[in-house]
Amino acid sequence: DFQKGNTGFTADVTPKIGYFIKDDFAVGPEILLGLNTSEGFTSFSYGIGGFGRYFLSPSPETEVIHGSRWFVEANAGLTGTNVKTRGIPATHTNGLGIGFGPGLSYFITKRIALEGLLKYNLGVGFGNATTTNRLNLGIGFQIYIPGRTLLGRDSE
Repeated sequence: DFQKGNTGFTADVTPKIGYFIKDDFAVGPEILLGLNTSEGFTSFSYGIGGFGRYFLSPSPETEVIHGSRWFVEANAGLTGTNVKTRGIPATHTNGLGIGFGPGLSYFITKRIALEGLLKYNLGVGFGNATTTNRLNLGIGFQIYIPGRTLLGRDSE
């Protein structure tokens, strides 16, 4: 405990696999697992669905750092959140999850990018709480695997 009664832990893991269906536009599946704990409080989030990401055209006016690209991302799928708080009945919401927000990719190599994504997530469905809302700032990295044309093969 760094501060008695005020120490918490939060971790979210959201692996995604995207495929570029055209220049600057990728789609694919994603999975969400999240845990948030503190004294007397636990929240567990989960989900499975798909996402789409569109990279904005690069221009000198919008480039924050050389090699960076802005993008927008949206997702939809099945989601759930279970919350337990000491002294209060537990809540849960299971149903449709949607999210959207802007992000920035900084390419440290041609295929690896550090990313930041500010995303609003909404869950609507069944349970004793019918909606959940989250604003999430995610920081991570992406690995872009070359396609067939980059490997010297014909594309389909």
